[in-house]
Amino acid sequence: MSIWEKPGMPLSEHPVNRRVSVLRAPKFLGCHTINFLFLVPQEFLFSMMGKTNLRTNSGVRAVVLLTLCTLLFSGCRQEKKYHDTSAREVPQGSGALADITAFQNSLDASFRDPEISPLPDRFRARFDGLDFYQPDTSFRVVARLDRTPDALPFQMPTSTDEAASERVYGVLTFILKGEPHQLEVYQSPDLVLEKGYEDYLFLPFSDRTNGKETYEGGRYIDLRIPGGDSILLDFNKAYNPYCTYNPKYSCPLVPKVNHLDVEIRAGVKAFKK
Repeated sequence: MSIWEKPGMPLSEHPVNRRVSVLRAPKFLGCHTINFLFLVPQEFLFSMMGKTNLRTNSGVRAVVLLTLCTLLFSGCRQEKKYHDTSAREVPQGSGALADITAFQNSLDASFRDPEISPLPDRFRARFDGLDFYQPDTSFRVVARLDRTPDALPFQMPTSTDEAASERVYGVLTFILKGEPHQLEVYQSPDLVLEKGYEDYLFLPFSDRTNGKETYEGGRYIDLRIPGGDSILLDFNKAYNPYCTYNPKYSCPLVPKVNHLDVEIRAGVKAFKK
């Protein structure tokens, strides 16, 4: 959210996948050799392995055969590798749905609170909750964050004559619905000085639902600076600029570079007065 809008919605943590090693068979052995090895006489097999002296020791022979079979079957298993950004798993299930529901409830509560609600009194008096899309965990993705530490502050146009001072903190790269996308994420040099917003990031974006099902000017997502180079991007937490509800607010306009050529059917829908 902009420096004029500060609800402080926290971003939930997510686990990072780690590599899991498995025992592998030698490269010259594979799944296709299993049947062959069981059909070949054991003496011939041992002679091929340079183990002819084991013919007289049945106990050792059994151990060798058991070890060989273990290697073969282990080699047939698929090894898990380090995941790149497009392949990382995102926490889903009941925990994800609970997180999305908590966000919706919190946002509704802030709109009911006369101290912080952007709604004029005439709208707040009959406010019955925002219109959200149904929670959809397919709109939760892990994005790679490429920081841009040398980016200089610039004046981002707003819905009024004022301008918002922002700088490009980094670029988010992610896969959504099977397609690659990029979005710039911003940091306010002014807001970062305020307590509680030291790690705050501002993500404005537009998509193909704007002007139809969602606000024509695009929507925002609040993020927090992660410790690493990946960040959970949850479009279920997309909300409308406050100027949608009250013209007294000055809201940053979504940069053209942050348009997604896809329908983001998640988050808050257009406000119907």
